[in-house]
Amino acid sequence: MRKKILLLLSLSLILSVASIISAQTPPTKVKLDMATGNIVSINAGKIVLQIETGSVDVILSDKTQYMRLSPDKPSLKTAVAAAFSDIETGDKVVVTGFFSEDKKTLPASKIYLVTKGDIAQKQAKESEQWRTRGISGRVVSVNPAESKINIEVRGLANTTAVVLTAKPDAKFKRYAPDSVKYSEAITSSLTAIKTGDMLRALGDKSTDGATFTAEEVLTGAFQTVAGTVKSIDVIKNEIVITDIQTKKDVTISVTSASTLKNIPEETAQRLAMMQSGGGAGMVRPGGQGGARPPQTGTAPGAAGQMGGRQGGMRGGQGGIDDMLERFPNITIAALKVGNQIAVSSTKNTNTDRITAIKLLAGVEPFLKSAQIPTGGQGGQRGGQSGGFTIPGLDGLNFP
Repeated sequence: MRKKILLLLSLSLILSVASIISAQTPPTKVKLDMATGNIVSINAGKIVLQIETGSVDVILSDKTQYMRLSPDKPSLKTAVAAAFSDIETGDKVVVTGFFSEDKKTLPASKIYLVTKGDIAQKQAKESEQWRTRGISGRVVSVNPAESKINIEVRGLANTTAVVLTAKPDAKFKRYAPDSVKYSEAITSSLTAIKTGDMLRALGDKSTDGATFTAEEVLTGAFQTVAGTVKSIDVIKNEIVITDIQTKKDVTISVTSASTLKNIPEETAQRLAMMQSGGGAGMVRPGGQGGARPPQTGTAPGAAGQMGGRQGGMRGGQGGIDDMLERFPNITIAALKVGNQIAVSSTKNTNTDRITAIKLLAGVEPFLKSAQIPTGGQGGQRGGQSGGFTIPGLDGLNFP
């Protein structure tokens, strides 16, 4: 996840930069063309820019002007003069000029630059904020009139109730379908939050951990499905499993954005034992610690202070998100018919087909543990599908 957290600024940022430039550029009789994207190569007199529709050769001259923008405040008012030597591959740029007739060449009039170094610094600051001032949990109820949300913050051995109050100027975002990337989240509202949603928020917690004042709230509707692998199609990147709860077949589509991990057998057994009561006493009340920052990346690692169900908490040895990151990556080709896997996905009306956000192999100890009656609850530990809980499959990531 740390590598993904340091990915370049999302397309939404560069598009916002482009819109700002367009809005702040005085109208002229001849409107300049504009291209936005990542620099993939730099040569004498030319840079190659990767845009949504392909690549463009940006032709440079001694008349090309260079301006550097801050990712925090991408405004022409804060832009400073830059030079060709400031540009590196991986930087984000907005280029103005006039396209060639075939739209493959763009002689540059001005280049507005957001460096990957500036982006990385911005994301590092955001990640630290979410780590130290974040919380995550499941929505129990919503009171729009009082701007309050009741959430349950789960640990491996208990659940803590927290009352979240949104500040008057709080920002609301919602994860896009089949995505847990913070950069892809869309603007939302308090009224869009539903019971059962997963929630992560940035703000300030009370001393006792019972209340939380939020300045930013992210939500999403996710589910976890677990089952036995029935067939694997490596060409189509699809897996068919038999759902352990419904006994029906479910086709799982794996994309380039899916996170696939294998839980080592010893670790899975230890975590499953903690869930069934062996880890009691390790959870601190109120989800103390911070929430693991999203990705801007994806997977949202050991066992010191387990945090995936405690709001992504990070104790002295890291949380469940940190541990999950350290688990071995796998491909669907490594799976075999008969294996048991668990998958998180966006909730949708089509229960026969889902797109994997995260896929975990090596989950047999969790599923076996969920079948053992405990405390008269029949093993119902509030998993996202109802009968099981697997740390790390909460479906969310922080910026």
